[in-house]
Amino acid sequence: MNYTETLAYLDGLGKFGIHLGMERIEALLKELGNPEQKVRTIHVTGTNGKGSVTSMITNILLVSGLKVGKFTSPHLVRYNERIEVDGKEISDEDFALVVTAVRRAVENVMVKGTDQPTQFEVLTAAAFLHFALQKLDYAVIEVGLGGLWDSTNVITPVVSVITNVSLDHTDRCGKTVEEIAMQKAGIIKDGIPVVTAAEGEALGPIQAMSLFKQAPLYIYGKAFTGQEVSSSMDGQTFTLSAGDYHSNYDVKLPGAHQILNTAVAVVAAKLASKQDSRINEMALHQGVAFTKWPGRLERISQKPDVILDGAHNPAGADVLRAALDKYYSGKKICFIFGMMGDKDISQVITTLFRKEDTVYTVRADEGARAAEPEALAEQIGPQAKVMHDLTTAYKTALAEVCEDGLVCVCGSLYLAGTFKKMLLGL
Repeated sequence: MNYTETLAYLDGLGKFGIHLGMERIEALLKELGNPEQKVRTIHVTGTNGKGSVTSMITNILLVSGLKVGKFTSPHLVRYNERIEVDGKEISDEDFALVVTAVRRAVENVMVKGTDQPTQFEVLTAAAFLHFALQKLDYAVIEVGLGGLWDSTNVITPVVSVITNVSLDHTDRCGKTVEEIAMQKAGIIKDGIPVVTAAEGEALGPIQAMSLFKQAPLYIYGKAFTGQEVSSSMDGQTFTLSAGDYHSNYDVKLPGAHQILNTAVAVVAAKLASKQDSRINEMALHQGVAFTKWPGRLERISQKPDVILDGAHNPAGADVLRAALDKYYSGKKICFIFGMMGDKDISQVITTLFRKEDTVYTVRADEGARAAEPEALAEQIGPQAKVMHDLTTAYKTALAEVCEDGLVCVCGSLYLAGTFKKMLLGL
């Protein structure tokens, strides 16, 4: 297949939806020669923050002079974003090549009786195949959904990371924080160290699984902590403390939650360094300092500031609102807001909006899952105004806040991606 044909094939797989389970991905990878076993990996899951942590760990390894791959999801604009080597997206040609190989493997395993693999399983297999062909030192792998039954959970990493656990994907991962934590804890492997910032009800299942697997567990707030020194939208400095270790780290990512995420990433990399002396102290500092992460408190322009943030669940909405209160206190804030209909819309709205805010509701994307802007506006109340065109919503918001305020586009990573595409076309 060429690149265009590859995109059409992947889009066609979308109709098969999400089906958790390991049978399809295991059969597919076996057909491909088990490429996932040919690269050392670090595995990252969590309700929020896993993308940032994945990128930070990747950058630490890159600064160490290693050849490193990264697999993340979803993409904002192009599928290629999901598969990176040495900080660069996979080329159109290589993407078409590996997906074509995976498609042939799909056809072979289906002849043998395996069910149709999902789009995410095909992309996972393509990533592992590309990483093996590139002969990487490491690949940092972000879980797609949950952990235990996620298609990435075929690896035995050098470190496992569970950033945090809160309510999200309750239709597939469980109705309570404890049930979701059990799914996340499914990535814990025998004897492999685990780093987490989970707390409260989520900690019990993670501690139990770590004990069962005899996996050393490093908990934020107990084994290590991060303390803010200074913070702004341009970045922040914090002190990481772990036992007798105390060191200041600079990060470009704003928000108190990114101090926690950075601490988790650094500790995970330090654990990997116990097996690989090439990962050094300088790389820890430089790697996180270089990290940027799109779609989360991402400021894309100034005067007025325009921020993109996925904020697709209550925990994400909470950290976004905390950041806005911290960095934009007293400023006029105008939201462009769209969500998927299967998310906890009511709780996100309650957490995110203040009575003085203006909210323009839009569709997050053109898919069937997107909530209608009229339904969103009805839940928000009189401060909400329905917009059926994203460009019009953006221009109206810019005019309302003038140079001194803030336009915040939020509620879904799909909306962030749609907005970026729109900007590229403006």
